[in-house]
Amino acid sequence: MAEERRFRSASGVPITLRRRQHSASCRELAVRGPRLQLRSLSAATSAVWLAAYGLFALSENSMVLSAAIFITLIGLMIYLHFVKIDQESLLVIGSLGIQVTSSYASGKESTVFIEMGQVKDVVINEAIHMQKVIYYLCILLQDPEDPQGISEVVPLFQSSKPRLDCLIEVYKSCQEILEQRKTAPQSNEIK
Repeated sequence: MAEERRFRSASGVPITLRRRQHSASCRELAVRGPRLQLRSLSAATSAVWLAAYGLFALSENSMVLSAAIFITLIGLMIYLHFVKIDQESLLVIGSLGIQVTSSYASGKESTVFIEMGQVKDVVINEAIHMQKVIYYLCILLQDPEDPQGISEVVPLFQSSKPRLDCLIEVYKSCQEILEQRKTAPQSNEIK
């Protein structure tokens, strides 16, 4: 069962939240940002090449045009492979852990898995950025030496930066699974 809802990012860009429930204790939540626009890519490429042509006209050196083409292509490859993230997903499996995946425009994926034993909680945190308050979802990792302490804070959806209404949807889904995990050992002890 998959459900899609439209939201906006902190900067006002339209994003889509796809919620897929695989089982009672397994959910996948994916936030997809806008695809790379051919219009903006063409405008940036044209601006660089026009500037290079202007320098070529002044200097009459063909290396300027070759360098502009080479720099544009290398810059585009770096942008698509390391910067532009199309989708960020969160797979929460109550008995195993949480998998965080970032899918880049080039097709490359970056995945991090956090064992459920390390997860203390999932919370919505707030930060002040450029004179405004932004909200972000993060995983609190339990300190192995101090069960009451937190060893690390892992921020989620750093590229898409969903607004609070979208984060609340993701938060509720994560909390439902975390609550199942917390109540499961107690029900076994009663028997």
